[in-house]
Amino acid sequence: MKIGLTYDLRDVYLAEGYDEIATAEFDRADTIDSLEHAIIGLGHEADRIGHVRQLVKRLAVGDRWDLVFNICEGMHGIAREAQVPALLEAYSIPCTFGDPVAMSICLHKGLTKTLVEKCGVPTPRFTVVESLADLADIDLPFPLFAKPVAEGTGKGISPASCISSAAELSSVCESLLARFRQPVLVETYLSGREFTVGVLGTGESAHVLGTLEIVLLADAEPGAYSYTNKERCEELVRYDLVRPDNDPEVAEAERIALLAWRELNGRDAGRIDLRSDSHGRPNFIEANPLAGLHPEHSDLPMLATKVGMSYQELIREIVNSAATRVQLSVMD
Repeated sequence: MKIGLTYDLRDVYLAEGYDEIATAEFDRADTIDSLEHAIIGLGHEADRIGHVRQLVKRLAVGDRWDLVFNICEGMHGIAREAQVPALLEAYSIPCTFGDPVAMSICLHKGLTKTLVEKCGVPTPRFTVVESLADLADIDLPFPLFAKPVAEGTGKGISPASCISSAAELSSVCESLLARFRQPVLVETYLSGREFTVGVLGTGESAHVLGTLEIVLLADAEPGAYSYTNKERCEELVRYDLVRPDNDPEVAEAERIALLAWRELNGRDAGRIDLRSDSHGRPNFIEANPLAGLHPEHSDLPMLATKVGMSYQELIREIVNSAATRVQLSVMD
């Protein structure tokens, strides 16, 4: 197959004047190199396209692909992760990972939690704060946890996100609203173990790849898998592969993750993040239908490595899942 690669390269946006926080979710050059190498190693032709505006230019001159391997996060708007899938859909070009609807819903954490809650997935009580006036209507017991409603990579999450009073809640929400110019998700704080569950496949064929427990080390920021902890994960975080066969809490986390993945129409591969309450009951936190793919730094490839799956094998699973969905020829 001729496979196009769409991605947001961090260095490109930094050169345009965007700062480190604004570009935190974007990819480093070695991620694209690794992805291209894996696709070529599987016997396909790889064509680097780039970000959404570069995709527009390529489409305008008539370029087409059998499949686009899309890892574009997008820069502007709460529906930014849906921009490339929507554009490709308009041209009847299939792509990996979620469709525009799934991408839009999953980036807005409030919409995600509303949907999965209706489907019986446990998630902490929450509300979405559009303005400081909304704080008067919050009826949730402390401690609480606050974060931007539509960011990833821990952006906006710090030790201050763990809130124990009305004054702290007001201060944190005011800061987040001003800084990120989007609503704030406020939810009941969960004090238990934190998991990320890797999922491969789509619909009924979806299955759990494995589960990592996120363990914060002594020098890490306490209480949350924060932006700083993620950026410096090699020194601040330990990722433990945990198994469902000897850990009922992990088994329940994986059950919830698979249910949520299917209800949200996750496709090909991704992650579901969960955290347990004080009684050891896992709760859905958020979905990652566009998981990072740096071979050593990103959670999903790290998980694949821990269960004995090479990076190229992971990319093979993703490409074959997408090809099967759209009835393209699958490489063995």
